[in-house]
Amino acid sequence: MDDKITNAIYNKVENEPYALKMGMRLVELAPGHAIVEMAPQEDTANIFGMTHGGAIFSLIDEAFQVSCNSHGTVAVALNVTVTYHQSPDRESTLRAESKEIHRTNKTATYEIRVTDERNNLIASCQAVAYRKRDRLPFLDQE
Repeated sequence: MDDKITNAIYNKVENEPYALKMGMRLVELAPGHAIVEMAPQEDTANIFGMTHGGAIFSLIDEAFQVSCNSHGTVAVALNVTVTYHQSPDRESTLRAESKEIHRTNKTATYEIRVTDERNNLIASCQAVAYRKRDRLPFLDQE
C-alpha cells in the first residue's frame, strides 16, 4: 500500500469528529483490510444498559469505510447486513476487523467481525461498496 494513502487515511480517522465522539481508533490498515477499536463510552448505552446496536454498527461502518477506501479511490456503501450475536460487556473495548473478500472495478465485498477483548463474537457483517474512479480528495492535502 502506498504510504501516502496510509498516512492520509490514518490522519483523517484521527481527526474525524464522529470517530472521536465514539472513541474509535484505527489500529491497522492494509489494502482491503482494516482494524478499528472502540473504547467503552458512557453515552452509548441502550434502554437495557448494554452497548447500543447503533454504536456497534458505527464501529462496523468505520472499519468498512477505511478498508474499502484503502485502495486510494472513493468507495461508498451500497449494502450492509449486520447480525448481532451477543451483547458485549459495557466495559469492553470492541474491535471490528474488515476484510475484502472480492473486488471488481465497480464493486467490492467485505466481511466484518466485531469481537470483544476475550475474542467473543459480538456481531458479523457482510458489506458491499460501490467503487468510484475518483481519487480520494484528501490525498493531495497531505
